[in-house]
Amino acid sequence: MAKRIFVGNLPFSATEDQLRALFSAHGEVASVNIITDKFTNRSRGFAFVEMSVDAAAIAAIAAINQQQLDGRALTVNEARERSEGGPRPGGFGGGRPGSGPRRGGRDDQKRDFNRPRW
Repeated sequence: MAKRIFVGNLPFSATEDQLRALFSAHGEVASVNIITDKFTNRSRGFAFVEMSVDAAAIAAIAAINQQQLDGRALTVNEARERSEGGPRPGGFGGGRPGSGPRRGGRDDQKRDFNRPRW
């Protein structure tokens, strides 16, 4: 089974060919996927590399982690599994206490006007 590897802190100038060459020294590379911004099409600074053999992937992680590429120390570790669907954190939450319409009104609307204030 192929093992996915996360590669972080990539320079924006990094190419898939550079990553393939870097990882192929440790074993067969099945695929390289640099993640890009969907609006600007610019690299987001991380990628996923899939290696055919688990032992080669472990060796590559140990050898390449903290290695310099274009002046940046790469962060290399085993990729975590994607979480399945569902709501994602962030966004325009709402529902926080005190953020809705004001309840209760002013004090003088509830006050008994026949009684002195002080």
